[in-house]
Amino acid sequence: MTSTPRQIASRRTLALWLFAVCGLIAIMVVVGGLTRLTDSGLSITSWKPIHGALPPLSDAEWQEEFDAYRQIPQYQLVNKGMSLDEFKAIFWWEWSHRNLGRLIGFAFLVPFLIFLARGQIERALIPRLAVLFVLGGLQGALGWFMVASGLTERTSVSQYRLVAHLGLALVIYAAILWTALPLWRSEWPMRTVQHPLFRAALAVLALILFQILLGGFVAGLDAGLTYNTWPLMDGKFIPDGAYAYAPFWLAPFEDVTTVQFNHRIVAYILTAGVIALWIAGRRQGISGFAAVTSNALLGVLAFQVLIGIWTLLEVVPIWLAALHQFGAVAILTAGVVHVFALRAAPLPTKPM
Repeated sequence: MTSTPRQIASRRTLALWLFAVCGLIAIMVVVGGLTRLTDSGLSITSWKPIHGALPPLSDAEWQEEFDAYRQIPQYQLVNKGMSLDEFKAIFWWEWSHRNLGRLIGFAFLVPFLIFLARGQIERALIPRLAVLFVLGGLQGALGWFMVASGLTERTSVSQYRLVAHLGLALVIYAAILWTALPLWRSEWPMRTVQHPLFRAALAVLALILFQILLGGFVAGLDAGLTYNTWPLMDGKFIPDGAYAYAPFWLAPFEDVTTVQFNHRIVAYILTAGVIALWIAGRRQGISGFAAVTSNALLGVLAFQVLIGIWTLLEVVPIWLAALHQFGAVAILTAGVVHVFALRAAPLPTKPM
């Protein structure tokens, strides 16, 4: 179906809306990380999608929330004796995280329905946006599934569910960004010509996502609180405890030493991959938007590596860890934009 002049004229408006949603998701990822770092994620022990938007409004309601928290293992084994004021400090982190999720849902759904009613969304775009909204709803349910893992037997949430929750958030973020970019640059529907470096950039993007998920396991197991030296771990490049966990195939997911070791190694591989991609782009004479995004990806990588090392050496202070998590979203963004730029970039001007 041919797009109407009104729909074509609305593309940049739609892109701005989607970019704003991406910004909210980026904040959500950082707030979620802070919720994990402050051990706040289990402070709200029930899931109330509607009523839960309101915080406790009286002393009796605060006491009710606190009494519920005192029934779970985290309080009984880790925080026993915590005061009500101390409980409020962790409660506000989790409450903010959940309400930011609600805000993102409204920020997506309400404009979507308005644009749809006004006929500003092209027909081919509607199913994609609808799927993204459904994924957002699933993300909320997955968040509760994650929290539920820490309410009965554990003192923290399952690292597997935490990584799944993080991974889905990043997939949604990347998909919304990928949808917004061609609308902003008036390249909708997206051009199909691919630069020879497109597949290489796509592989680097996949490696970025993989590395962030490994970081989720580091956060889930508090693996950053050990081996706080660099570049060696306990005086060795390959520490003695790496993959010594039994059974060994669970080591990448459950053993603190192996989890941190893997995160370091993949960081080195990713660094080499981004540098190689940048050099290849220079040799092939990429220019314009593709060259800008190539330089941005390299710059964001350098920032993220330095912040990561600093965070480790300082034994994961909350503010540095939050900056590192922001860097993760930033490098994912740079990777997605660079892949997009190469998809529509002019063919090489220099021999390969």
